[in-house]
Amino acid sequence: MQESWPRLLAQTASGLGIALKEQQVDLFIRYHQELIAWNKKINLFSRTASDDSILKHFIDSLSAAAFLPLKESTVLDMGSGGGFPGIPLKIAVETLKISLLEASRKKASFLKHVIRTLQLTGAAVIHNRAEKLMVDEAYRESFDVVISKAAFKLSQFLSLGAFFLAPGGILIAMKGVEISEEMKEAESAAVEAGLSLSASHAVTLPITGDQRTILIYKKTRNYSGV
Repeated sequence: MQESWPRLLAQTASGLGIALKEQQVDLFIRYHQELIAWNKKINLFSRTASDDSILKHFIDSLSAAAFLPLKESTVLDMGSGGGFPGIPLKIAVETLKISLLEASRKKASFLKHVIRTLQLTGAAVIHNRAEKLMVDEAYRESFDVVISKAAFKLSQFLSLGAFFLAPGGILIAMKGVEISEEMKEAESAAVEAGLSLSASHAVTLPITGDQRTILIYKKTRNYSGV
């Protein structure tokens, strides 16, 4: 990649149907700076991460934007880690109300720092494990969208995510290319969680050419697992 990554990001976002304003690109630049700085202290991703690899995280995250039902959706990013896909989605779609669920104390501290530094309104961090949070009735069926970027096995994501998903809401699983076996293994979990596979999208990311699969599950009945 010869051009500067912010320009490439804007071009790639455009290819995904997202027109980033100058101030949004600036937020990505500041987010990038925080990722680099904090990665020296805590393991957000590979210690040898380059601009190109971070750009790929941004692009990968933004590829899910087209599948959000509403720009005002309430979204739970399960296992957010360094903020993917939640923070890039929040920067690109400013009206989203997004919660970042992260079990690691250090990573949760990073996410809170980024939200403060970037002044992202309508964004919050939940420092907890999904399994433990499921005893809190305040979170039951409280999100329009539950999303995760390969942080869980599909069967586990469906079983856990269904608790947080409102009836009629969608669960977005961001996966790689070879997922047929994982999907088959998750069939019973989907039925038990009251979820039905609505769509499977093969996505080729602009510029990078990387291939992804985005699975969309719809909640067809109230959660009764807990």
